[in-house]
Amino acid sequence: MPLNTNTLYIIIAVLAVGVAVLGYQVYEAKKEPKGVQINIGPGGVSMEKK
Repeated sequence: MPLNTNTLYIIIAVLAVGVAVLGYQVYEAKKEPKGVQINIGPGGVSMEKK
């Protein structure tokens, strides 16, 4: 049984929204956080404002 045109458009729209949501989540995960970053290392404690 072939799919009608409206069903095909709905499937394409759902896939497009899914790709957009995943792309936004990847963007947010890779974005640098804002605020103060505190590092503790061999040279002591350092603070950096972002």
